[in-house]
Amino acid sequence: MKLFLKTEDEIELMRRANQLVGQTLGELAKYIKPGITTLQLDKIADTFIRDHGAIPTFKGFPNPYGGVFPASICTSVNEVVVHGVPNDNTILRDGDIISIDCGTLLDGFCGDSAYTFCVGEVSAEVRQLLCTTKESLYKGIEQAVAGRHLGDISSAVQSHCEEQGYGIVRELTGHGIGHEMHEDPQVPNYGRRGNGVMLKAGMCIAIEPMITMGARDIFLDAKDRWTVRTRDGKPAAHFEHTICVRKGKAEVLSSFDGIEKIEGKLY
Repeated sequence: MKLFLKTEDEIELMRRANQLVGQTLGELAKYIKPGITTLQLDKIADTFIRDHGAIPTFKGFPNPYGGVFPASICTSVNEVVVHGVPNDNTILRDGDIISIDCGTLLDGFCGDSAYTFCVGEVSAEVRQLLCTTKESLYKGIEQAVAGRHLGDISSAVQSHCEEQGYGIVRELTGHGIGHEMHEDPQVPNYGRRGNGVMLKAGMCIAIEPMITMGARDIFLDAKDRWTVRTRDGKPAAHFEHTICVRKGKAEVLSSFDGIEKIEGKLY
């Protein structure tokens, strides 16, 4: 495993790439209403990213089963955990939730963040899933401090969500990030405190809890070999920030500020 520690100049470039991701998600928040298709959202994101001088990193990303990702964002609705492919047939309806995962490449560095949006009025039960998942993201970020371990992040996410009876997806993880969207180390959402790689100042990682309302079992849709769904068909939530490990307190490089101006805060 090769860990890439970033210089202050590189961290500043990563901050710019990640702030653009946050701005893109904030722009999309204006359009997330019943009646819009996921493909329409993808076109809005693609235009916004390119108009700001960046490249959408997801578009053309290789699939281990062959082919490439055909869109600029992942749009994962209800029981879709991650990697939902935008299309004309998926129309958002009142009461849906949609996770939008977005990545940019700007000045040689990557940004990556995700947020699960409410479409219209969602049930209290589903809103609680979203709140808990988002809370767990920040619980993990609190542990991303130099001298601690990856397992401290993982354990914080796991314990917060399992206390509420939710499932922790284990087959998919967060990751290091920098010049490449996926770098070492992997950042699981389950684990033991004190285990794993020791965190060092300058490490940049994407922490992304993927939490299910029911059982944690998932499967890959055989039709497109991208879409990951819960096996029991119950909803899943996904939130992600890119952060930089620091001494004392992690620095969050991405932002939900633009989203929360439109949506309001979940908690």
